[in-house]
Order: sequence, then structure tokens, then C-alpha cells
Amino acid sequence: MSDGQSHEEAHARAQLRRKHQLTLPPQVRDALYLVEGDEVEFTVHADGQVTLRGMTSIPTDQRWFWTEEWQAGEREASEQIAAGDLEVYDDMAALFADID
Repeated sequence: MSDGQSHEEAHARAQLRRKHQLTLPPQVRDALYLVEGDEVEFTVHADGQVTLRGMTSIPTDQRWFWTEEWQAGEREASEQIAAGDLEVYDDMAALFADID
């Protein structure tokens, strides 16, 4: 791999059943962190290879949190916290006084 790390490959097989159903082998489910009810996405590449990806659905009332703008703010806040660049208040009055 180009990042200098070696990754073990795992091979598993599944048998196509009636109605074209497959049961994903445990090592595939574990690698994709899949649990019952999760969705997967298949990508068929021009060379015939198929990529399988686990997908997570986001409730519509939480979509705002995953916008690029909000995530940029989350990253900035995490960096500030990691750098110790934050204020700690003894009480709510002090907090609100600083906000004003």
C-alpha cells in the first residue's frame, strides 16, 4: 500500500440463495461494522471488480449536523479543545457575562 502500512487480506465466500439473497460472512460484516438493518452500497467498476461499502442512514432532522459547514466548525472546536484553548466558567452568570 502507498501509505507504508501492510493490510492483511481476508477471503470469504457466500452462496447465492433463492431470490438472489446472500448472507455476508462474519469477517465482511465486522470489517464494515455492519449490523442488522444497515444498508450496503455496491459499486461495479469498469474492470468488473465490485466494491461493497457499508452505509449509514442519517435521520432527516439530524442532517444539519453532517453538512460540511457544521463539520468544519466541529473540527475547529476539537482542535481548540485539544490545544487547551478554551474557557472554563465557575457558574452560568460568568459564562453569560463573557458572551455579552
